[in-house]
Amino acid sequence: MYINNLKVYLVGNPPPHHGGRYFIFLKLFTDNGIEGIGEVYCATFHPHVIEKMIVDIFERHVYGMNPFRIEYLWRGVYGRGYTMRPDASLLGVLSGLEIALWDICGKAVEKPIYELLGGKVHEKLRTYTYLYPKNGSAYTNESPNVYDNPELAAEAAIVCLKQGFTAVKFDPAGPYSVFDPRQPSLEAMDRSELFCKHLREAVGSKADLLFGTHGQFSTSGAIRLARRLETYDLLWFEEPIPPESPEEMSKFARQTKIPVATGERLTTKYEFARVLEAGAASILQPALGRVGGILETKKIAGMAESHYAQVAPHLYCGPVEGAANIQISTCIPNFLILESIGRWEGFHAQILKKPIEWDSGFVIPPKEPGLGIELNEEVALAHIYNEKDLHLEMAENPIY
Repeated sequence: MYINNLKVYLVGNPPPHHGGRYFIFLKLFTDNGIEGIGEVYCATFHPHVIEKMIVDIFERHVYGMNPFRIEYLWRGVYGRGYTMRPDASLLGVLSGLEIALWDICGKAVEKPIYELLGGKVHEKLRTYTYLYPKNGSAYTNESPNVYDNPELAAEAAIVCLKQGFTAVKFDPAGPYSVFDPRQPSLEAMDRSELFCKHLREAVGSKADLLFGTHGQFSTSGAIRLARRLETYDLLWFEEPIPPESPEEMSKFARQTKIPVATGERLTTKYEFARVLEAGAASILQPALGRVGGILETKKIAGMAESHYAQVAPHLYCGPVEGAANIQISTCIPNFLILESIGRWEGFHAQILKKPIEWDSGFVIPPKEPGLGIELNEEVALAHIYNEKDLHLEMAENPIY
């Protein structure tokens, strides 16, 4: 069995764009008819440029290979061009291809991927969801924004509890910038504290609160903010400072009672090793479509075990990366909680032939071979991402 073809899908994610404005899916084909799907999490270049990167890696490294030689492929791609260092764009492409190879391997032996990586540890996976800015079923400029009103955010959290969630994530501290890190304003700290207060009063001890930021604070600024929030018993403070310096993040971690979570923007075991060695975080959040794939995440989880750190895979992506998150979470003992895009409804369900199974706050790991999902190609081709979508994204999401 060998890989003999590739197809890439640049899929526009319709409003409300939960998980991003577009998804980059790919499919690998074998000579004996097995197909594997993967997803690339990479936003450093135009998606059509990423597509060309995928084709290049496929032609130079994947075409003709035995799909079981994943470790060999990984080293070859990681070291190409004599780089031998984490590169977010390269690792994103490698991740998508690696996930698709695992899908093929699982299908070839008729086993879920988690059975090939040590077997099932968890029968079901606890999930959390983000409190999205627009509340309710309509998503228009006229819809209420939960981040304009902490009482509205509390109401949204209660809705999540009624659905079955036992944890919610929110980020009221304000936007990030290419000029980060910086000190939080007094207004931002007041707003963050008020949100935590209202949310904790609303959910009581029925749900964990996950405080999200995007690395926009300086170390001292994050410490100032954390001291305001400690009384609300948060499960974590996510990415308090930019990802470049785990040494600085460790200074923050030593100054707060709130567990630190990080990893969305990190790639490979090497960057996560620095986090663990510095004591910068006790909760790791690898994004499987960027970090280096499924096997690399298994290695990261193993390192984390020896530091008593837990793993909570990050998801700002489509359901294929979500399915990879489910596979790795099922087979690691130090799994904490899984990021869920709501209840995996809407477009995240439509783009798959069979939706991810979510039940009363938990994802049920699939028993089907490989990733346990199949891409609905008809839906994917009906939602091709185009230049018009890109210009809208740039206009609506300035970086500073």
